[in-house]
Amino acid sequence: MSTGTVKSTKAVKARPAMALTEGVKAVLAAVREGETGRLPGLLAALGPAERRCCLLELKELRRTTRGDWSKEAGRRMCALLVAGAGCHLGAAGAATWIGARDFSGRSWARNPALADVVEAQPVEWQIEVAGRLAAKRGSGWSWDLYPLITRVVRRTGCAVPTSDDFAAEWLRSAAEAENGPHGTAVTLLKRLRADTFTPVLLPRVFELEDVAWPLNAVYTTRSGDSWPAAIAGLAESGDFDRGDLVDLCLGRLVRGGKTADQRAFLTVLTALAPTPQEYAARVRDLLALLDGLPAVAGHAQQVLAGLDEAGLVEPEVVVEASAVVLFRSEKKLVRAQLGWLEQAAKRSPGRSGPVVLAAAEAFGHPDSAIQERALNVVARRLKAAGEAVLPELLLAAEALNPAHHARAGQLFGAPVGGSEDDDTAWAEALPPAPVPAPLGEPLATPAEVAEELAVLLAAERPEVAVFERVLDGLVRHAHRDRAALVKALEPVLRANHWQDGNRWRDCGPADALYVAAVLAGQVESSRTGFLLRRSRNPLRGTQNTEYGNALAARISEAAERAKADGPPFLLATPTDATGAITATALVERLAGYEAAGASAGPVDLSAALLRVAPTADPVVLAASGRLTSAAGRWAAAWLRDGGLPAQASERVFFAPGAGSERKRPSWDRWWEDLRRIAVTQRGTAGPAGPARERLAADFRTLLEGTEPSVARARRSEEWLREPTEHWAAILPHHREELAARWLDRFADCADRERRGTARMLVVLAEAGGPAGLALHLALAYGLGARHPEDRAAAVDALLVLAARGDLDGALLGRELGELVALGTVKPTRLAQSLATAAETGAHATVWSVLSAALPALLTGEPQRGTADLLAIAADTGRRSAARGPIPEVTATAARPGTSRLLKEARTLRDLLASP
Repeated sequence: MSTGTVKSTKAVKARPAMALTEGVKAVLAAVREGETGRLPGLLAALGPAERRCCLLELKELRRTTRGDWSKEAGRRMCALLVAGAGCHLGAAGAATWIGARDFSGRSWARNPALADVVEAQPVEWQIEVAGRLAAKRGSGWSWDLYPLITRVVRRTGCAVPTSDDFAAEWLRSAAEAENGPHGTAVTLLKRLRADTFTPVLLPRVFELEDVAWPLNAVYTTRSGDSWPAAIAGLAESGDFDRGDLVDLCLGRLVRGGKTADQRAFLTVLTALAPTPQEYAARVRDLLALLDGLPAVAGHAQQVLAGLDEAGLVEPEVVVEASAVVLFRSEKKLVRAQLGWLEQAAKRSPGRSGPVVLAAAEAFGHPDSAIQERALNVVARRLKAAGEAVLPELLLAAEALNPAHHARAGQLFGAPVGGSEDDDTAWAEALPPAPVPAPLGEPLATPAEVAEELAVLLAAERPEVAVFERVLDGLVRHAHRDRAALVKALEPVLRANHWQDGNRWRDCGPADALYVAAVLAGQVESSRTGFLLRRSRNPLRGTQNTEYGNALAARISEAAERAKADGPPFLLATPTDATGAITATALVERLAGYEAAGASAGPVDLSAALLRVAPTADPVVLAASGRLTSAAGRWAAAWLRDGGLPAQASERVFFAPGAGSERKRPSWDRWWEDLRRIAVTQRGTAGPAGPARERLAADFRTLLEGTEPSVARARRSEEWLREPTEHWAAILPHHREELAARWLDRFADCADRERRGTARMLVVLAEAGGPAGLALHLALAYGLGARHPEDRAAAVDALLVLAARGDLDGALLGRELGELVALGTVKPTRLAQSLATAAETGAHATVWSVLSAALPALLTGEPQRGTADLLAIAADTGRRSAARGPIPEVTATAARPGTSRLLKEARTLRDLLASP
């Protein structure tokens, strides 16, 4: 057993001494040796009393084997699974044993011996066990249980289980070819027809989540050997009612779900190929689909347009559909809807009135080109619509971009727009500058510490404030009344056990549990000092990042000192949620240490100094000068010298082939195919001289990195791990350095598949310190990120920086222009981000960015999406009273042609040239 293994806090219940029979001894010997195949025969010879006796021994053996991942232990666990199933006389206990997490994940449940043992039991017992196993959810379900349950159900003829997990496993396994000579396996369609489970489970498939992969799989090129084709075949042959299948498929699409699932069920619907008459009977479902996934909405729109052309739906359907589609952001759908409206008016001129009013709904679309297209539709059908529609059209025209007001006024016979056409009528609207939330008062009682620790352990993404309050609370109350704290922690420690051993994750906030385990004596007190040495720290796993090592050092020192001398509180506990500490608070804490005769822990003090806010307040500096301890004098000098100096960022360009002098596998050289702009940190990595050397080792290591960010990607523990708020809280006043260190992760969001990292841009925007090249470059990558949620986070960060006065729009625009030229950022994605920012009212902010980006965007052959950026520039430039020509815009506008790019360039040129 490894050092630091948790000791059970429960007393082992005394068992009455029982003589083990030879049969029981034989079973136990087979289990210990891992001889699973012998168990069915040995168990068959045992009576009920012997099985109960054997079960007690098996439970103890399972407890001692749990957590051992050796090959011998694996064979023993498989044998334990089979033996325990056979020794349980009750079905409930047997199902609990078989479905336990200890036995899942290594295919032990697929061992034929388990099926043999189950079959030897009474039929009622088998049926109940199968039902209970099929009903297990979440972590209690294992796909290894499916063959056992299926075998029982088919043999006994009991009701087919319909739980989500069982139905999903049937979906995945039904397509597996039956054993037989090569080329003789039957198709999926034939297997479904022969399967007695199909009538029960096929309808359940339409209610499941995460089924895209099996539904999309094509097993062979033969007809009927994919799920969509097989379902269509069942409908065609009459095995299933065709109308029911169409209703199930439409109902699932209307209900919604994950994108991949929706696409898969759309494929099923396409394979079913409903007739126009079948679709016409389900018009309400089709209208509901117009508000769904773009691919689903596009299919519904196409079907409805066809039904309208065939005269199978009421004329009002096109108007009802337009009320949904014209407000969508997907321009392809909006253009198609406008086309449908015009075609409807052409076929029936009497419908022109409702058609032009429906098309006018698009006047409020955020895209200026869509507004122009809608205005063209209205213009062509206005004569047939008559003058009765003019009042409503004038009202709708108020939503048009001011660039279209003049034409709309000519069409509708009255001026459109008022003071809004005046550039000065628009004011910049930015959100309030965020103020860091205070951390709050320390946890007052041991019960509060235990409660917050439970919250911390249950959270998927624990907050900085919760972790810091828990860590301080554990140390603080261990000093006040350790016995009361340990008693309050008992329920939490019963539900959450600290386990030492191989760590395949970075040290994180949940490792605060280690401190509680040390205080409760669950880690051997005689080994605590040994465990907490740097080389054998149980929190320092092989996969720790530099940030994880710094956090591990804090937690380890807190546990060691709380166990030994019990400091009254921690120095490094922040005063707000960003991780920052006010200089006043740090000086007061050090004075409290001196008054209590406590010494500062080197790691705790190092963490506090890196978090303290710079100050020039003479009162605070004078108070720090009165500190007499070594820690106090160091802190006073640190404050006088201004703390950790900021590092300067320099641009570095990375092109394909960089660093190709060494031969390495292709999978290990992905960064060589990227074209990126990165930064390297130059200058002092920390305080010069003795002050820097006195920092704890893990913090010195953290501050040493000066290499370019992309080069750091070669370290798996760096690029595989996602930055967290707890990483940022280590250096809350150095967001520029953090942005430089994490730049490759932000770039991954734009040119690779990384998802979610851009949320840290908001954290950096709200942090302290200079906002220089690295942070603006990280923001540029975020604005061009692939996934919408990452772009939304980048827009939030943009607005926060602007509200705080920290945004350099020209710098951001220049970097965006170069990233677009490199192909790292796509103009279409950037346009979506900047349009979102402009919609919030940040017109001047967006213009400051675009005006600097346009020269690079218009140099050479403009990329797809550049016209959208020009339209946004024209709109935000008008609303922020921008003037003064941009040569590249003027040159583009002078080119011959009528493309949208040239139209938007001319609009912007005219705006900038206006008086």
